[in-house]
Amino acid sequence: MTEEYVPPAVWVNKPATGRFANINRPIAGATHEKELPVGKHPMQLYSLGTPNGQKVTVMLEELLALGHSGAEYDAWLIKIGQGDQFGSRFVAINPNSKIPALLDRSGPTPIRVFESGAILMHLAEKFGEFLPKAPAPRAECLSWLFWQMGSAPYLGGGFGHFYAYAPIKIEYAIDRFAMETKRQLDVLDRRLAESEFLGGADYTIADMAVWPWYGGLAKGLLYGAGEFLAVHEYKNVQRWADQIGARPAVKRGRIVNRLQGDPAAQLHERHDASDFDLRTQDKLEPQG
Repeated sequence: MTEEYVPPAVWVNKPATGRFANINRPIAGATHEKELPVGKHPMQLYSLGTPNGQKVTVMLEELLALGHSGAEYDAWLIKIGQGDQFGSRFVAINPNSKIPALLDRSGPTPIRVFESGAILMHLAEKFGEFLPKAPAPRAECLSWLFWQMGSAPYLGGGFGHFYAYAPIKIEYAIDRFAMETKRQLDVLDRRLAESEFLGGADYTIADMAVWPWYGGLAKGLLYGAGEFLAVHEYKNVQRWADQIGARPAVKRGRIVNRLQGDPAAQLHERHDASDFDLRTQDKLEPQG
């Protein structure tokens, strides 16, 4: 029997283990000086095609599909496995050293926006799209947006970490977070039984925020855990995930800055709409 771990009186940092050991540390701030490229478009996005990154590229593609030329963007690749998020200029935009980070250069003074939910709200308010103006539907949309912000860490850093990435499998941890993930799927399924979209009758930033995580999970795209979590049981989530995934802007946005999966579904950087048709794949290493 493994000896029970007894926490010390004061935690002491030890050499990290596991897949992301090289980027985990107990302090913030930059580790090195590094400038960021700046393109020609109003929006400069520094990101990676993880679920959090996909939220913003989907939003930008949806805005462009509606004819908002001010949403044109350059999507620069941040390779988190190599520590790009700890470069000095990236940290200046996002002191939390997480993707995505946006620099809105449309006005006389650039505006930094970090945290995916804040970026979605910034863009929705700037362009007047995908966030209802009437008080009740706006409150419903924002409630589900912030539900995702509070819930997804249990799915990603909780279930995903212990199920897929932890150097050892811990039954208690996997069971604890599997239970919570299934509870969250049930929350979504019950909501989507009564409403076409999360915020109500209309597609909003709430759907854009939740879909990359929970839609991806429902379609078996996250952690290889679809069978383990019996995601087929959540029929309303499945309907919604297919409906969102069929949108042309979502199909474009989900492949931007993507470094894993089918090479045909990767666009490492996006600087023009034609990049989707002209993309070529290089030899970049896949990221988690």
